[in-house]
Amino acid sequence: QVQLVESGGGLAQAGASLRLSCAASGRSFSAYVMGWFRQAPGKEREFVAAVSWSSSTTRYTDSVKGRFTISRDNAKNTVYLQMNSLTPEDSAVYHCAADKSQYRYYPTTDPDDYEYWGQGTHITVSS
Repeated sequence: QVQLVESGGGLAQAGASLRLSCAASGRSFSAYVMGWFRQAPGKEREFVAAVSWSSSTTRYTDSVKGRFTISRDNAKNTVYLQMNSLTPEDSAVYHCAADKSQYRYYPTTDPDDYEYWGQGTHITVSS
């Protein structure tokens, strides 16, 4: 059974940092783009960041560029999201996801291109 399990969420004050982890089990995702999405209450799911299978290419939504860093450790089948300078606008449920296709060079931002999803971890940033 394939599972993606996020951890590292919680409460933070504005300006603080958090590091999310997403541990995959049931199969290797070393050949797949991995991404992070978030959904705030009353809002649509939003792409946050993605990393290519080789870690050579990353993509970020504009609002997190320069603050968030996505990385992966294929040996551990784990992807990370380092979040710095958090703002209340970052409050959401964060989900990691694995691409449907192998060896996609340029990470996709379309949630329909992702096959496996984690249950999510909550982040609340207070001002």
